[in-house]
Amino acid sequence: MDKISILKEIINKSKRIVFFTGAGVSTESNIPDFRSKSGIFSKVSGVEPEVMLSRPYFKEHPKQFYKFYREHLVYPDALPNDAHKIIARLEEKGLVGAVVTQNVDNLHQTAGSKNVIELHGNVYRNRCSTCHKEYPFDYVYNHKDVPLCDCGGIIEPDVILYGDPLDDNVIEKAINEISHCDTLIISGTSLAVYPAARMVRYFLGNNLVIINREKTNMDDVADLVIHDYVGNVLNQIEL
Repeated sequence: MDKISILKEIINKSKRIVFFTGAGVSTESNIPDFRSKSGIFSKVSGVEPEVMLSRPYFKEHPKQFYKFYREHLVYPDALPNDAHKIIARLEEKGLVGAVVTQNVDNLHQTAGSKNVIELHGNVYRNRCSTCHKEYPFDYVYNHKDVPLCDCGGIIEPDVILYGDPLDDNVIEKAINEISHCDTLIISGTSLAVYPAARMVRYFLGNNLVIINREKTNMDDVADLVIHDYVGNVLNQIEL
């Protein structure tokens, strides 16, 4: 039996599936990943990427941060691709219980997924760092300089930067979903970003599936591994 047929069988027999998604799911929407040769990190010059996207750098150099942020981290014209849409349809059919994502682009929700657990936040949510007033994405994206709140505080995107801890409530929700599903489909992530990637260790179910263009550090323990674009693979699944 070929791998696509095996995946179909796993999906059809599963009672509760959780998708764990990363940047590779959104590259088919023309959003670059982080670590490939043409990824976002390749655009950083003069400072290490982990420094540029860190909390201390944001506080000390907000103007430089926001210039890079607008040019390389947000893609307002991006639309959900086949991977996002098919995952949403699987949820609508009652097969997918949750999507746990490392992405901040809101494309899972735009495609129609309802139970999306965002480990690293969402660029479409923004709030004042002082009074916590919320601001829309357009206000921040179209601002010519550092966006400021009415109170004078700097508006910050609701995303996890280097040096930030993950939200405890989000972690709890993600672990609960992963530990209670019978099939975990890791999609479009190399599992290189911690502590998020460590959460897949809580999986106790029957089927661990990995769909990713490159090898991951969990390929050897997965029940099924497919090295390909996520959308290309899911497109071959009859819904």
